[in-house]
Amino acid sequence: MKIHPPLHKLKIQTNQIIDRVYKPFADLVPYETFRYGLCGGANTTLDIFLYFIFYNFILQKQLVHLGFVTISAYIAAFLIVFPITFSTGFLLAKYITFTQSTLRGRIQLMRYGVTVLFSIFLNYAFLKLFVEVFHIFPTPSKILTTFFVVVFSYFSQKHYTFGDAKP
Repeated sequence: MKIHPPLHKLKIQTNQIIDRVYKPFADLVPYETFRYGLCGGANTTLDIFLYFIFYNFILQKQLVHLGFVTISAYIAAFLIVFPITFSTGFLLAKYITFTQSTLRGRIQLMRYGVTVLFSIFLNYAFLKLFVEVFHIFPTPSKILTTFFVVVFSYFSQKHYTFGDAKP
């Protein structure tokens, strides 16, 4: 698949940087897993950064009145940032991490959406389980939840979203 020349150049530069950073970890982590972790970590950092900016400075922690509904600033910030980091996450996974897939882009995008929605559900379910059933404090619960969701996300993207298996 051809990508726009400036994006292709960015892809090559990104791959070169990742290759250099990977060398010390080559004996510890498989290459694809390393790329997934690095890209996922970068996208998560972008998500948190954008959320902080939108919540604190653009929305200024104020309610957002849309005429027919009022949304809290923290939910509005999530709703604004989600499509951005959904897109960057998909592009990083498609062009940097799981580059061997032969599936058409629209199929990958649809499958990516399914795995992201399931990840959101898992976040909710695990947080409820750890906090309300096991009575673990919220922050350690979030850490445990993130571990399980990242593992699910990696394998679902590898074998379903960008894998060539039939649905």
